[in-house]
Amino acid sequence: MPTPEITPGAPCWIDLMTSDTEKAKDFYNALFGWSYETGDEEKYGGYITAWKDGKMVAGIMKKQEDMGPMPDAWSTYLRTDDIKATAAAAAANGGQVFLEPMDVPEQGSMAMVGDPSGAAIGLWQFGEHKGYQLAAESGAPAWHELHSKDYENAVAFYQKVFGWETSVVGDTPEFRYTTLGAGDDAKAGIMDASGFLPEQVPSYWTVYFAVDNADATVEQALALGATVIQPAEDTPFGRLAALTDPTGAVFRLVQDVNLKG
Repeated sequence: MPTPEITPGAPCWIDLMTSDTEKAKDFYNALFGWSYETGDEEKYGGYITAWKDGKMVAGIMKKQEDMGPMPDAWSTYLRTDDIKATAAAAAANGGQVFLEPMDVPEQGSMAMVGDPSGAAIGLWQFGEHKGYQLAAESGAPAWHELHSKDYENAVAFYQKVFGWETSVVGDTPEFRYTTLGAGDDAKAGIMDASGFLPEQVPSYWTVYFAVDNADATVEQALALGATVIQPAEDTPFGRLAALTDPTGAVFRLVQDVNLKG
């Protein structure tokens, strides 16, 4: 599988902020066949890179104690070619900057912003690190989706801040959904989640991982300490399931990926 073509504004990387890196490593190794390399503590804070079939697919980092009650979570990063301008645009368009742009030696630059619905989204400007090297293959990220309680403003935010050219997939009270790109070129989605997200749950980005067999992977995940949020079910976009890993981070599975229409 060739390295994914990642255009500016599109998802380019994912990482897991976890309270237990060893438990996370063991879980995703058993579930997806990942191997790991740990970065220099002084230079990269011990950041862990996950590999699948010799290609980078994700990162794992230890949650710091001073972060308070924030739950363990997967984050999606969008590519930007001017991270400072993108962070400023986020703040100017109803968002907020959670983490100011910072250089990661040799690798690139990162930041974390919040969109108008409160969902956190990462920014990454390429250096030597040019994003994940495998996508939509078993054990690799396949789709990125924002569950937003402020759908219209969220769509406008990503259009203005990241230059998204969007396509409306659904526009009914039951299913409002917009994608970055259209058809087979779609790279991410925004779902109107105002009708189903509980009051205490903020808007959030979620990552789907491609699997060969969703039901078998769910069973394996349960045996490894995961919890099922949504059992595997057939949809027009593939067979989907939602789980939390052993420390509570939400992730999703997709079999027969056809999330692009």
